[in-house]
Amino acid sequence: MDEEKDFYNLVKKFKAKVAKEELDLSTEEDLVLAITNLISIEEHLFFTAEKTGKVVYLDILNEVREMRKKLLKKIIKDYEGEVWCISKHLLAGTMRLMEVGTKYLSQNKKEEAKNYFDDAYTLWTLFWGIHLKIINPKEIPVTLSADFLNDSGNLQKVAEKESLTKREKEPESKNQTSKENRITEKNDSSSLLRRLSTIIQKAIDCCRE
Repeated sequence: MDEEKDFYNLVKKFKAKVAKEELDLSTEEDLVLAITNLISIEEHLFFTAEKTGKVVYLDILNEVREMRKKLLKKIIKDYEGEVWCISKHLLAGTMRLMEVGTKYLSQNKKEEAKNYFDDAYTLWTLFWGIHLKIINPKEIPVTLSADFLNDSGNLQKVAEKESLTKREKEPESKNQTSKENRITEKNDSSSLLRRLSTIIQKAIDCCRE
């Protein structure tokens, strides 16, 4: 599929949606950031409750959760299937990867930090693609989205795992000849999501101009 054609189709579709619904992207972004932080607070309250054994943290968690649900409904008004949960987990993954990246940055491991930040931004952009209905959740690779929702691993980890599985199934005689193909496969999942994320972000940026 031609990337330039994809891009212009998305821009056209998105501009029509913005004009029809009079979207205020700046305000919505601020609200989504608040929701993302509330999801992170829920996680921290859960672990604090378990580590301390104090039920009061669960009570606070429930209050925060109710607030997050109320605010999320302002963003995700109409949804089908698992879109609500997908959106919540995309935001949760975004915040968690940001925090991991920040920890690496504090250790002056800038390359590792950048990788996690890139993954976080990919998830953030995919959330907006689904929320603004400029992509279909089914366009996200099933195996990759499942790993993100259930494992919190980054794109590189998922790609390495898929590559390892394929390598284990290959006959020994093919190992040497398929070395270059495995290197390519290692980055296929990552490049697919990043390409989709980049197109979505360009479409959103164009509509802000």
